[in-house]
Amino acid sequence: MTTHDQSQAQAQADALASVVEDLAGKFSLRPLLDRILRRSVELLGADAGSICSVDETAGVYRKEADFGIACQSGRSFPLSEGMTGAVVAARAPLVFDEYAQVPGGHVAPADRATLHGVVGVPIAWRGAVIGACIVFSRDPDRAFTDDDARLLELFAKHAAIAIINARMHEQLEERTRAEATAAERERLVREVHDSVAQGLAAVLVHLEGVDAAGTDGGQLAAAREAARSALAESRRTALGLPPSLLEGHSLEEAIGVEVAWARATGNLDAKLVVAGRPAPLTSEVAHQAFRIAQEALTNIVQHAGAASARVGIVYGTDGLVLLVQDDGRGFDRAATLEPGHGGFGLRGIVARARTYGGTVDVESTPGWGTQIRAGLPYLPDGDGGTDPAGSRAAHRLRVLVVDDQPVTRAGVVRLLTAAEPGVQVVAEIDRPHALLDAYRLLQPDVVLVDAYLDGHDGVECTRQLVAEDPGAAVVLMGARSGDPLVGQALRAGARGCVGPDADGPELSRAVLAAAHGGITLSASVRDGLPRPMPSGPDGAALTVREREVRDLLERGLRDKQIAERLNISVKTVEKHVGAVLRKTGANSRTEVAARGAAR
Repeated sequence: MTTHDQSQAQAQADALASVVEDLAGKFSLRPLLDRILRRSVELLGADAGSICSVDETAGVYRKEADFGIACQSGRSFPLSEGMTGAVVAARAPLVFDEYAQVPGGHVAPADRATLHGVVGVPIAWRGAVIGACIVFSRDPDRAFTDDDARLLELFAKHAAIAIINARMHEQLEERTRAEATAAERERLVREVHDSVAQGLAAVLVHLEGVDAAGTDGGQLAAAREAARSALAESRRTALGLPPSLLEGHSLEEAIGVEVAWARATGNLDAKLVVAGRPAPLTSEVAHQAFRIAQEALTNIVQHAGAASARVGIVYGTDGLVLLVQDDGRGFDRAATLEPGHGGFGLRGIVARARTYGGTVDVESTPGWGTQIRAGLPYLPDGDGGTDPAGSRAAHRLRVLVVDDQPVTRAGVVRLLTAAEPGVQVVAEIDRPHALLDAYRLLQPDVVLVDAYLDGHDGVECTRQLVAEDPGAAVVLMGARSGDPLVGQALRAGARGCVGPDADGPELSRAVLAAAHGGITLSASVRDGLPRPMPSGPDGAALTVREREVRDLLERGLRDKQIAERLNISVKTVEKHVGAVLRKTGANSRTEVAARGAAR
């Protein structure tokens, strides 16, 4: 190889390398095509060139970039015209000795007379022609060869990557903007709905109270029915909206956008895999699956420090399975999911699936990554498909706030709404005697009660609610450290107590735990509880199995859940629970949980 040939080869390699560097991380199309075109013209020893994008379906091409010549950039032309049309028709490189031989060229007459040799190659991507790269020479003795065409094809490949990257980035930006707009719309609609719903619920409670007092119920009954109808209509209007990215898109497409976001934002090798025959999904199943995947990917990007992530959608016989895996730093699963620790996003995923009747399994080892497996039934438990308007409302955790101070009630509502979008405050009550009527009417999942409600205390409210419904989930707010009221409330059946310094995440954690049978005590309340005795009044030590049952009781698990964990029968669990109560001197399983929280 001569020195000239070596220099020329080095120049070609340098030019291609510089194009690759330009492509790295760049998504603005026009500057990239300008650089690619300029280097290809210079390397071929030519004088001018142009790059066009092609839409074969529409039968047109668009001038995207030009160099050394005015080719009417930005305009579109039929594929039956010009050098680009000829290249697309041939689907192969073309060479003309004179530009005058090009049919229907669009070069201005002043430039047309100066052009001689021309070479053009298709810009292809996965078998489709998406553009064309054209180079012109003003030297009448310059004749382009097959080697020139092959060299130009290398630049065309880089142009294809630039065009595809730009298109994908533009689509992602459009979907991101659409999602942001729709999310804001949904937030506003939910705020309107919650405000209207709270107002209507208050009206209903007052009407029920007046009617119960013996007032003529004719007009009151009509007003009550009208309020109920308005409440149902607000649910149909506001809560029947599908999640933004699912509007007009399948679940796979919506989650695919989230995977692309994780790939771009977290610099991850993120992929989506779909298995099984796709089944028709209700809007609720699609909504829950999408939100679970979205929250899991957000956790990976923000906290996992992972290099790769995989999202799997598996269509089963009776339900949908969502798998999210990463190779990040992992975590201590027991510590993260226990009350009093971080991991709000993970507990939100668990609560979301369980509220819908699904299951979540989390496997994680520090330093070895995490796997989340969420199973969602195609139809929720007890849902025969007859109440589509109310189905979404039924799966948001419905909270009743009871406090005689308007400022406190407003603060609690704001804190809960900001910390946990899956919580809906259905009403605010300021009078203790209206509590039972409101509970019967609204059937909330959790009741937040001021520990020192005027005229009643939280213990009395708890007793009334548990007497009305043994499954009632009651959480006391504002309890003072060391106050005997805390222990009394727990023995009465309360599922949690939070101090006056509780913030939004702590309140939402208490609500989620109470809704699923758990017990939460804030640090200030926990510190003031008496320390548990190491053994009970009968002096007997707990057996190994009894200690296992006690530990699960302390975490707020029910007998059936304990039986499943320990692989024993429910009756055996009941026997062990009785032994634990007797040996520890606890009056109830709730007190066992409270003692455990105090340790």
